[in-house]
Amino acid sequence: MYKFIADNVVVFDVEWVPDPASGRRIYRLPDTASDDEVLEVMWQEGGATPEDPRPYLKTVMCRIVSIAAVVRKRVRSDVKLDLISLPGLHDGEQPEGTIIRKFLEAVGNLEAQLVGFNSSNADLPILFQRALANRVTAPTFCHRPEKPWEGADYFSRSGDFNIDLKNELGGFGKAAPSLNELAASLGIPGKMGINGADVVELWRTGEFRSIVEYNQFDALSTYLVWLRSAYFSGRLTEDAFVREEQMLEALLLREIKGGAEHLGRYLDTWKAFRQ
Repeated sequence: MYKFIADNVVVFDVEWVPDPASGRRIYRLPDTASDDEVLEVMWQEGGATPEDPRPYLKTVMCRIVSIAAVVRKRVRSDVKLDLISLPGLHDGEQPEGTIIRKFLEAVGNLEAQLVGFNSSNADLPILFQRALANRVTAPTFCHRPEKPWEGADYFSRSGDFNIDLKNELGGFGKAAPSLNELAASLGIPGKMGINGADVVELWRTGEFRSIVEYNQFDALSTYLVWLRSAYFSGRLTEDAFVREEQMLEALLLREIKGGAEHLGRYLDTWKAFRQ
C-alpha cells in the first residue's frame, strides 16, 4: 500500500471560509458592500437553494483560517509525536499568508511524508491557490528532485511523499465515505459536535479557538486512520501499532494537562469506542 514510512510524517487538515475580498473582485461588488452582503452574493452565485443556502464554494475564493497536524518524527528506533496548530489555541485570528508560509516551510524543511484525507482535491489545492493569492514563497516545499530517491516530491502523482487517504481507502461516488463515517466505522472519533458547515459561522462570530479545536479533532482522526492503514499494509508490526496508539494517548494526556481541555472529550470518546 505504501512503499515506506518516512522518518518525518505530517498528517494534516485545513479549515477555510469564504473570502469576502476575493468575492468583491470576482463579482465586481462595490467597496461599500459589507462582508456579510458579499458572502450572500458568493453563496447565491455558488448555487444556493432553500435546502442548501450556503453551498460549497470553489477553494480559490476562500481563505484559510486554520491548519492542524500530528507530526511523527522517528530518530533511529525512537518515535515522537506532536500536535501542531496554526494558529495556536490562544492566538486568535492570524494572517492567512503567515499560516500558509509557516506550514509549507515546516513540511519542506522536514522533507516529511504528507498525509491528508481528500487532500489532493481540497486541502492541497487551496494551500497552493491561497499561497499565490498571499504572495507566499515556499521553495523547499516546491523543490522537485531529479530522481525519486533524491528527496521529497509533493507534486508527484505516483510518489509516496503525498498520501491522500481518501484516494487510497475511499472509493468513488456514493460509496465514498466521509472522514467522519470512515473513522467512526474503525472505532475512531469523528465529528465532535461541530462540522465543516459550522466553521464559517464560528469565524464570523470570532470564535477562533473553536475552529482550532475542530481542526485538531480532524487531524487526530486522520492520523489514527493513517496509523490503521500503516498497520494494514505491514509497515507496522502489531506491537508497534499498539505502542503508537499508546503514544497518541500519551500525547493527548500531555495536551490536556497543558490546557487543551477539549481533547479530553476526544480521548474519552476514543476509549469508549475501543471498549
